[in-house]
Amino acid sequence: MSEVTNSVRFVLDGRIVEAQGRRRTTTVLDYLREDLQRTGTKEGCAEGDCGACVVLVGELDANGSAVNYAPVNSCMQLLPSLDGKSVKTVESLRRADGSLHPVQQAMVECHGSQCGFCTPGIVMSLTHLSQGNACPSRAQIGDALSGNLCRCTGYKPIIDAAQRACAAPREELKIDDAADLPLLREIRRDTAPTYSLDGEIVVQPVVRTRKGSEFVSPATLDEVAHYLQRHPGATLLAGSTEIGLQVNKQFSRPEHIVYLGNVAELRQVTETRDTWRIGAAVPLEQVMALVATAYPDFAEVLRRFGSPPIRSTATLAGNIANGSPIGDSMPCLMALQARLVLRRGEATREVALDAFYTGQKKTVLQPGEFIEAVLCPRPVAGRAFRAHKISKRFDQDISATCFAAAFELEGGVLRRVRVACNGLAPSPCRAPRIEAALEGKAPAAVRAEDIDAAIAASFTARDGLRATWAYRSLVARNLVMRFVEESLSTEEATA
Repeated sequence: MSEVTNSVRFVLDGRIVEAQGRRRTTTVLDYLREDLQRTGTKEGCAEGDCGACVVLVGELDANGSAVNYAPVNSCMQLLPSLDGKSVKTVESLRRADGSLHPVQQAMVECHGSQCGFCTPGIVMSLTHLSQGNACPSRAQIGDALSGNLCRCTGYKPIIDAAQRACAAPREELKIDDAADLPLLREIRRDTAPTYSLDGEIVVQPVVRTRKGSEFVSPATLDEVAHYLQRHPGATLLAGSTEIGLQVNKQFSRPEHIVYLGNVAELRQVTETRDTWRIGAAVPLEQVMALVATAYPDFAEVLRRFGSPPIRSTATLAGNIANGSPIGDSMPCLMALQARLVLRRGEATREVALDAFYTGQKKTVLQPGEFIEAVLCPRPVAGRAFRAHKISKRFDQDISATCFAAAFELEGGVLRRVRVACNGLAPSPCRAPRIEAALEGKAPAAVRAEDIDAAIAASFTARDGLRATWAYRSLVARNLVMRFVEESLSTEEATA
């Protein structure tokens, strides 16, 4: 292995850990288990589905006075992304006097563990839930556990344990991180770029090898743009839910990795009267909370997209850039007329999302260009939005198809209709023929056979791994009809 010239520094239970001599694609899970002997954290699926590897990653808040934690699947997170942060594993919960954390104690008392393999990840997910929710509902507990699979218990004793633990006093539930705070301030990454004597930006690597491969963690947009001009083929890393999978399953070793998680501008959401500007590194959990009231169907699609450990790291821009034919966020955003802010060097441009894809996994991005932000329109009075995802498993599963529609009822007829979908074409797309079949029609006058004809004329019939064409096309028609019938019900209720 090439010699590493830099080290990764993070805080673990009141001490600074310096990880040296590890390759840039080492996962957090492997380092915890193999180098630090934190073997409570387990590897189950190595693809973010089972939750046996869940740990908490902490970052200083804006004031530097507290630590904000997020549950993550350590099997997919790359070790250099921890630089400047802290980690809590299941071993971290043990108190100085040897007593258990309330979540651990409740799991014992409620018999929430049998074989025990999945238990550490479940404990960490519930510990995160207990930090900010004194009285979680049954649905909130279920969502917190949606990324943790257990083959033994049937979940009821785990849910009982969650309810019992969250009833404990707040001071007992709080993670003990007093010793971590000054250390996090000490290793906090710089927020200003470094310049050479010639005034050129120098993006400092976290890890670099003698062969020139490196992992960089810029702090500003200018650094990102500068680096991509020099290395247009570099891999952009945000949530690592795609790249981590490639590392684990395909043994991918990208030569140049640019981590976006420390770029403040990319982690911001700004609002105007008409639009939300969502930075490219804003996690889906934050986006879900942002749109929950305005577009509840969109929020539900995002909730089902992934568990909290996935949503806390995966980003909206990452889902878009990945360009999967069954990407879930894109139909919703296309129906809402979202636009993308693209940047290359100093230049930026806006592109409508429905014009972003040019084929399967192909986009209009030029070499060295990247998504800076997603512009999502805010709700307009009188304009309805509907979306629904169909998958074999209700939660945390790949779509067979997802449909979204936006429209207005004007004089009893559908106007300004936009329909978008995934799973029916090489990339997520709008469906203009379906829009035309709905435009100007009264909801009660829309016929299923007209929608069938529009679908047949819009897409090439093809079977896939997730569903046959006969199933997908039938579901597509039924979803459109469902949206129309819901609009009719809404009209009657407000008449």
